[in-house]
Amino acid sequence: MIEHILIFLNLLAMGILVGKIVFLSFVTAPVLSRTLDSESFTRVIRSLFPPYYGLGMISATIGWTSSIALGLLNNYESLMLIPATLWLGILAIEFYCRTPLIGQINELSDELATKEAKGLNTPLLRKRRDGLHRLSLQLNSIVLLMGLCLIGLSGAPL
Repeated sequence: MIEHILIFLNLLAMGILVGKIVFLSFVTAPVLSRTLDSESFTRVIRSLFPPYYGLGMISATIGWTSSIALGLLNNYESLMLIPATLWLGILAIEFYCRTPLIGQINELSDELATKEAKGLNTPLLRKRRDGLHRLSLQLNSIVLLMGLCLIGLSGAPL
């Protein structure tokens, strides 16, 4: 019975993790960018990302904990450590994105907006901000790929 609960929690964590990324990337962001002016879009996105990454951290914690517990129940046979390692990597990426990365992006965006409002040309500042934004997209893609790997491993014989 315990094993079934742990498997359910692990699958639930996978579903939430992959679902949040797919929904934000392919539904929420495109709809918001088409329907909101840039100032409103910025406010909504800034409000959205801390809980978005927080949900990823919660999912990763549940996934990691249930993977470790399943490993303990099954004496760490076969592929048991791979999901736990993937979950730990996801947790680290989600934490990094939530804690320093979005703060740095927001800070650079504010500085860029202030300087541009004064008529200053700031290509280096824009390049730094765009580079961090690109990094966040790349990390989000990596987390999605890791989540899909977890889903694939969930059907693997142990």
